[in-house]
Amino acid sequence: MRQLTLTLLLCILLKFSAWAQLEGAWKLTYDDVQSVSGREMVAIFSDNYFMFSNYYDDGRFIGAGGGAYRLDGGELHLTYDFYTDDASIVRVPQTYTIRLNKEEFTINGSISNTDFTQKWEKIDEEQNALSAAWRFGTRVDEDGNIGEIREVGPRQTIKILGGGRFQWAAFNYETKDFRGTGGGTYKLDNGTYTEQIEFFSRDDSRVGNSLSFQFERKGDSWFHKGKSSKGDPLHEVWKIID
Repeated sequence: MRQLTLTLLLCILLKFSAWAQLEGAWKLTYDDVQSVSGREMVAIFSDNYFMFSNYYDDGRFIGAGGGAYRLDGGELHLTYDFYTDDASIVRVPQTYTIRLNKEEFTINGSISNTDFTQKWEKIDEEQNALSAAWRFGTRVDEDGNIGEIREVGPRQTIKILGGGRFQWAAFNYETKDFRGTGGGTYKLDNGTYTEQIEFFSRDDSRVGNSLSFQFERKGDSWFHKGKSSKGDPLHEVWKIID
């Protein structure tokens, strides 16, 4: 019994170690043996959720995807909530082979009937107060009244932060409708959250903009106040994904 308990504990620790190694931001360096150049492909893993973005060096958007992930030994299981290249695989579980260490991982598999091999390198694994996967919850009005938290359903806006990178996406996984995504780098400084936009699927002209917001985290809630990329005032509440 003691040996069985120790073996079970070792398996749990090994799985947690692999999961922890995948947390953070990663950059695609080789795609089917070809070195990646002229574009950036960045993936963020946090709280069993992931997103990736693919865009040219000048910020022009190419594609994106995201959803739930699970590591099981040498396998990476993904369930997409959105995937711009092929919406037919949304909510259809995908399984890939992965070789992972702290600094890089190699992934093999097939997607949309196309085989691929990719190598990714760690950008950063920094954790801070906002490192998590967040779902838009509600807004706060001018008088400080917090609206009712939006019921979780197929239509969602998710924002993921990790390794100094952020990405948001709006989608409906039931209808497989993709509404938009954007992202880049971010910093926290004395209650100020500042993001630098590196890509924006709806409007490339926003690339290069820097936006600052007041932020406060209270438990599983993120209060986010400032102005949108259009200059409109906003005061939002985001909730950590369960």
